[in-house]
Amino acid sequence: MFITWLTVAGVICAALLLATALLHLLPKIGLAPLTDWFTRAPGLDLWIFYFTIIPLVAAPIAMVQLTEPGQYATWLLILLGLAAAIIAQMIAVLVWTRLHELANPAAIKGPRLVSQINRNVAPWRNHLAVWWTTLAAPVFALVRLAELFVYPPLAWIVHLPKYKTADWVNVSRHKFEGLVGHDLIWCLYCDWMTGVWSLGTEMLRNVESFWCPIRFYSGKKCENCAIDFPDLDAGWAPSDGTMQDVVDAHAKHYPGPDGDNQWFGHPARLTQDGKPIDESE
Repeated sequence: MFITWLTVAGVICAALLLATALLHLLPKIGLAPLTDWFTRAPGLDLWIFYFTIIPLVAAPIAMVQLTEPGQYATWLLILLGLAAAIIAQMIAVLVWTRLHELANPAAIKGPRLVSQINRNVAPWRNHLAVWWTTLAAPVFALVRLAELFVYPPLAWIVHLPKYKTADWVNVSRHKFEGLVGHDLIWCLYCDWMTGVWSLGTEMLRNVESFWCPIRFYSGKKCENCAIDFPDLDAGWAPSDGTMQDVVDAHAKHYPGPDGDNQWFGHPARLTQDGKPIDESE
């Protein structure tokens, strides 16, 4: 079984490194436009799922398929497959990081973010923390799946606004001069996460204001949530109000069957001269 496990981990690691090499190669063979497409949704989605989710699915399946039936418990093979995928992903990141740093010797001799953070919290804390953040990658991937497959039907069914997701889900920090190796890979990770989370929050603004425009009883929760849900202080019914207040708030802000039901502060609610539309008229 160990040979099978090692084979699965090795194949996944090699597949990840080969894909990374391909991404570096595309601009050098005259395919820069394709590279640019891969830095924005939906092209970026393909690579994100290739690097993050597919190994976690493929490795357990491979372990089960490559092991003689009945020799080991299926759940054990699945766990071993997950471990093989995760270790392969970590090795691929470490190998790419080192190779990229070796290819950019001038940059690693200059000021670096990793060096500054190492001084700030100690190297072992910095490295442990960034690896710990990878536990959130599947969560962000699920959020992205919801943006792709859950929200669009809602937009069609109840006329919520549509979004050009490429304006949110994209990466560009690879263009920042001097950002190499360790700094680059983790900054790209943050680049992707920020866009995914911001788009998800934008979509939730529409959902929350359309279905439940009622302030929370908890004043602290209202204060905290108003940062991401500004309609809370700009139109939601008071928590000590009546259902008529809720109905009136909804009727005031939503035009009816033929209109777009965006959140109250959505840019589409502004006139061309930038002034808010008077919804009381």
